[in-house]
Amino acid sequence: MIAPCHFGLESVLKKEIIDLGYDITRVEDGRVTFFGDEEAVCRANIFLRSAERILIQVGVFRAETFEELFQGTRALPWEDYIPSDGKFWVAKAASVKSRLFSPSDIQSVMKKAMVERLKGTHHTEWFAEDGESFPLRVFLMKDEVTVGLDTTGDSLHKRGYRKLVAKAPIAENLAAGLILLTPWRGNRILVDPFCGSGTIPIEAAMMAMGMAPGMKRDFTARKWPHVVGEALWEDALEEAQEQIDWDADTDIQGYDIDDKMVSIARENARLAGVEGKIHFQRRAVAQMSHPKKYGFLITNPPYGERLEEKEALEGLYRELGERFRALDSWSMYVISAYENAQRDIGRKADKNRKIYNGMMKTYFYQYAGPKPPRRSGSK
Repeated sequence: MIAPCHFGLESVLKKEIIDLGYDITRVEDGRVTFFGDEEAVCRANIFLRSAERILIQVGVFRAETFEELFQGTRALPWEDYIPSDGKFWVAKAASVKSRLFSPSDIQSVMKKAMVERLKGTHHTEWFAEDGESFPLRVFLMKDEVTVGLDTTGDSLHKRGYRKLVAKAPIAENLAAGLILLTPWRGNRILVDPFCGSGTIPIEAAMMAMGMAPGMKRDFTARKWPHVVGEALWEDALEEAQEQIDWDADTDIQGYDIDDKMVSIARENARLAGVEGKIHFQRRAVAQMSHPKKYGFLITNPPYGERLEEKEALEGLYRELGERFRALDSWSMYVISAYENAQRDIGRKADKNRKIYNGMMKTYFYQYAGPKPPRRSGSK
């Protein structure tokens, strides 16, 4: 099985998959491959926080010409997955350092090859394609073709809770991946001073409660009973339900300077089922403070994509740096594409990691604070 993710989050996703109990077979830029059965289709879709989608690897072969692509695709066991009325197509083809590089030509040749294969196995010359959907995703890397059947449908970042969004929202799976890159745990303080529609605080609250991200949405493979039985979906959802700690004690806060955004964040938290776990408030970054020690700032401030924002960036990041320095013993984690982020914060990050937010190169600046003292009696 293949789980694509944001470039830069491969190590996070690898750990998540191992924690789910599956063996990793390969880690590449932007995707992690692992062994899993039918049950894993359900559990990976429902439980993984940083993945983009879950693909069943139908096959891997080499192709330097379109004829080799055709023959390699036709040799794959499509009849094991696609019924005679199934709607099938190559939804996305990506090519890196390969002789075949035109996505539309790759898609067209592979579709023809699949039709040829299925004509023989389903004993028909024509496919109505009026049944369930079977979208494919194909990666070509140095002439190696990897073919994946998409079990997810809409990207996994669509948890189902975010009906209302900010102007430049951070994807839910990216927000979750960033939190997982920090040492933050659900019993620690977390503040997002630029919370927008609330994604980072909401993802943190879901983690604190042990709430699986895919519980409230549907998946393409749920309509494939011949591939993954309905009972397995029910079992995975029951497992997810049993893991929720409704009594989790949290200290998670989201601030935004815009009243409308604060209202949107509250509504999204309600839809996610975590509204009682987060305190949202209208507050400018210059007013940020907290009486407790050893907290975390995890945030996605403006990058200045819009002209009117660009002029305010220097002051905004300077204020963020000043407020962070005033928070005794805190840690701060900032994702930004703003090139002068560290300069204006007033301190070089202890670590930074390159992460692609879509096609935009961003850096995750990590300022680690001291560890809290161990409580007496704790191991």
